[in-house]
Amino acid sequence: MKRRTFLKSSAAVGAGLMILKSGTLKAGQSPNEKLNIAVIGVGGRGGGNLNSVKGENIVALCDVNAKNLASAAERFPNAKTYVDWRKCLDQKNIEAVVCSTTDHTHAFINIWAMNRGMHVYCEKPLANSVEEAQMVRKTYLKNKGKLATQMGTQIHDSDNYRRMVELIRGGAIGEVKEARVWCSRIPKGGDYLPEVKPIPEHINWDLWVGPSPMHPYNPGYIGGCLKWNRFWDFGSGQIGDMGSHMMDMAYWALDLKVPTTCSAEGTPVSTDTLPLWLTAEWDHPGNDWRGPVKVYWYDGGKKPGMPSEAFNREKLFKGVVFKGEKGWLLADYGWRILMPRTDSDMTQYTSPKAKDLIPKSPGHHNEWLIGCKTGKPTLCNFDYSGALIEGNMLALAAYRVGKKLEWDAKNMKATNCPEADKYIRKTYRKGWVLNG
Repeated sequence: MKRRTFLKSSAAVGAGLMILKSGTLKAGQSPNEKLNIAVIGVGGRGGGNLNSVKGENIVALCDVNAKNLASAAERFPNAKTYVDWRKCLDQKNIEAVVCSTTDHTHAFINIWAMNRGMHVYCEKPLANSVEEAQMVRKTYLKNKGKLATQMGTQIHDSDNYRRMVELIRGGAIGEVKEARVWCSRIPKGGDYLPEVKPIPEHINWDLWVGPSPMHPYNPGYIGGCLKWNRFWDFGSGQIGDMGSHMMDMAYWALDLKVPTTCSAEGTPVSTDTLPLWLTAEWDHPGNDWRGPVKVYWYDGGKKPGMPSEAFNREKLFKGVVFKGEKGWLLADYGWRILMPRTDSDMTQYTSPKAKDLIPKSPGHHNEWLIGCKTGKPTLCNFDYSGALIEGNMLALAAYRVGKKLEWDAKNMKATNCPEADKYIRKTYRKGWVLNG
């Protein structure tokens, strides 16, 4: 498949022209009919996601924080309320689920919901280990054509992302050899937090910890992803958080799947918290329109070298730079800059015609809702995003063992490093089942 053909195919996906075999709609049903949605996690990002789907039928609300739950229930008095998401998913009239819980429960809710025939929108990251990412992806693929899924990388709906993808796939900088992605946020380290008594009455701490090893209550774990995701048992640090957003640019533009190798390094390994900085490198095989490509990640203040000193690197907090045979493309959420090599120009590139452009998004949440009702494809479905998250989680395994991993995704094995197995999978508390 040539680059231009691939770009036209991408435009068709964005327009929703590749209709799946089946969807939620029954014969004669209108796509304007409302969907029965359960929202699991209704505070913080959950509140934002709830607002984005509030025009549908909100039939169930779930949160381990009774105050958050009561506040949401005031707005949606007809919705049933739950503290335990497992009980929530037993409600018979639920058609779709919005998951906005802590990171360490995402994969569980995603898999359980899909196993019950429910569409799923999930905040990033989809999963908190390689095994979880693979199981979320495989569960979706078993249901592909029946269920609509979307990972909450909301900036994916921007026009800037679409123009960036068109430039890369259209050959504006020639064949891309590497992509370097970074976010300069510097996390906190430290140890698991000491116990604080008493546990507030409105917090169900046992359910908050969920499948992870039990840790005593401390309010420092609660209050947003930057609170919990620095701890191994509850999150996956900056590569799980901002890596879900920033790597999205490289994965979409280069049509990446799972890598074949991965290496990573960072601050000395802690048993409690993720590294204060991390760098990673992946090898991705070629496909029908490009050759092999290397992808790099930097966080915690680490940054790639820029192709030109004309850019003040201290001001580039996050971004991606693609290196091609004929130049570079530097981009962030809202802007992009093409930089031809001094011995090259852009005369080999012709802008795509309007009909070949990737169409404007209806909105990240709306794209999912349309997919639920009509079967139209979503761009951040759990096949695409599951592969992305698997790669990110693989970097953390490579970091913890301190070796470059030769990755056999099909058999979920680092073929050269059996000691990585314990970081590929997680052990869960008794009574918690991932594929439930």
